[in-house]
Amino acid sequence: MRRCRAAAALVTLVAVASAIGADRGHAQRATMAPSPDFPGVLASAIDPVIAALWSGFDRPAALGHVEFVGQFWRLGGNPGYDAAIDRVHARLIASGFVDRTTTPSTAAGVLSIDQYPGTSHGWDFSVGTLAIVRPGQPDEVVLSKPTHHIALCINSFPTAPGGIVAPLVDVGRGDKDEDYAGKDLTGAVVLGDADPGTLWRRAIARNAIGVVSTALGAYVSPDLPGAPATARNQWDILQWGSIPYDEPHHGFGFKASPRAAAALRKAPVSVRVTIASTFSNKPVRTLIAEIPGKRAPAERIIVAAHVQEPGANDNASGVATLTEMARALKQGIQAGRIPAPDRTITFLWLEEISGSRRWLQDHPADAKQARYMFSMDMTGEDVRKTGGSFLIERWPDPGAVWERPWDPHSEWGRGNVRADQLKGDLINDLHLAICRRVAAKSDWVVKSNPYEGGSDHTVFGQTGVPAVLNWHFTDRYYHTSFDTPDKTSADEMRNVAVSVATSAWLLASADEPRSLAVAQLISSTGQSRLATEEREGTKLAAADPNTAAAQAREVTILAAWRKWYGEAVRSVSRLIVGPPGDRFSVQIDQLAGPFAAPVKRP
Repeated sequence: MRRCRAAAALVTLVAVASAIGADRGHAQRATMAPSPDFPGVLASAIDPVIAALWSGFDRPAALGHVEFVGQFWRLGGNPGYDAAIDRVHARLIASGFVDRTTTPSTAAGVLSIDQYPGTSHGWDFSVGTLAIVRPGQPDEVVLSKPTHHIALCINSFPTAPGGIVAPLVDVGRGDKDEDYAGKDLTGAVVLGDADPGTLWRRAIARNAIGVVSTALGAYVSPDLPGAPATARNQWDILQWGSIPYDEPHHGFGFKASPRAAAALRKAPVSVRVTIASTFSNKPVRTLIAEIPGKRAPAERIIVAAHVQEPGANDNASGVATLTEMARALKQGIQAGRIPAPDRTITFLWLEEISGSRRWLQDHPADAKQARYMFSMDMTGEDVRKTGGSFLIERWPDPGAVWERPWDPHSEWGRGNVRADQLKGDLINDLHLAICRRVAAKSDWVVKSNPYEGGSDHTVFGQTGVPAVLNWHFTDRYYHTSFDTPDKTSADEMRNVAVSVATSAWLLASADEPRSLAVAQLISSTGQSRLATEEREGTKLAAADPNTAAAQAREVTILAAWRKWYGEAVRSVSRLIVGPPGDRFSVQIDQLAGPFAAPVKRP
């Protein structure tokens, strides 16, 4: 999805540890309280930028990118991934960016491509078919690339051209030893409900040759009798998966739809498996485009979208949104409708997580000067079809530590964030306010969730760069065969692009008056947050059987929010290009002052 979320913890230097994914029931989510009045100084600066980006974003082109990129199973170094990079490169060149690797230039827009050794082996496939074999009858195909384009698991090895026939052994769940007791798996294909990696490790150890997993996320509901209308047609849904790369065993894995699983479980069967797959082992490419800053070009605002994964929304839409965003911003600046930024704005199309790590490693001087970062993951959902919502996943604040009913996590689940890791910053409330200003132009709904982690914003957070994620969740088609271009929205991509580009431009172009206005916005938003936390927290404490402990907890939470917002207001001093003046520092102290007041026990 938004990302291929990492399950392993990623400890940050200042703020975060990555989330460990969890499928949970859909929680009721309310939008955050309305932002305070938008300061006039900021409005006069960003409204022309919003207008230029709004008219300059090419929605048909964005949908065209989704259609093109979404047809491929994209993994770093494979043909589909490289085709996506090449398409974006060509679009940016046609839009006026100059390739600095072939034409040294100081143009207003430059780009280049990095390469590094990959770890995914460049896996791809053209045939992936699983069929039931019955004596004297034609094969019954239950899974195939034309029908279920992501059914074959990553790292599946090819079979002989005519395929192989093997017995199918049902192990039930398949995640514990007793599921395999008394079953001869030598030369068999194992069918189970556990994830394919779990099945693979247990089955291969018992001499099986492949696996079929029926696992589905909790929010994916098959079209069974009595299922809700929203689940219609999901009898044929499946979620993509992977098995370990295992050259000695040369095995394979499939993900099965509920319909395929039911057919396979009707009676003891044999199956024919036919696979044509390749491992290219080519370098992974990262496309880097930049709009150089005019006053502080070494300082950077980073915007990144990951290319790999097979989905249209995840993340062909992120690729498309970032491409047309970069084009609209570049052309708006070139036409004089948008002032050139003072800091450089850097756009990255990369492999999720590993691509961000590699950029930071290979560009240490640029990485050191990165000021803020925006991750673009699943930015194009048609929310009427997917059941998702646009969310800004915030830089870690106390909401990431203490769960609150009025500020819930997404179904992705909370991350392992500690209170002593938190560091307040302006990025959350400024970006949310700008998104809401863009939302006023349409019926766009903007929400936020506490930090959870697991995409490129986490990697930049490890280095202390304040970063937020722009995404949609919960999506009933997340990581499934139903994540197709018809469920994306050009309007949604435009909304996200205009908001992120405007935020990036302002962060790259803030003078003292604008920065002071940002500080006023953060201070006012912070006081509103404190009022909400105190009011609603008092109700929680009163309803808790252990009132004294609950009241003590509320004191701790309020103190954490005060500290966080005090730091967030003071972080505005880093927003100005160049050193702040004495008067500005005094004003920042005054705006941060209310958050230094001690919290009194109720």
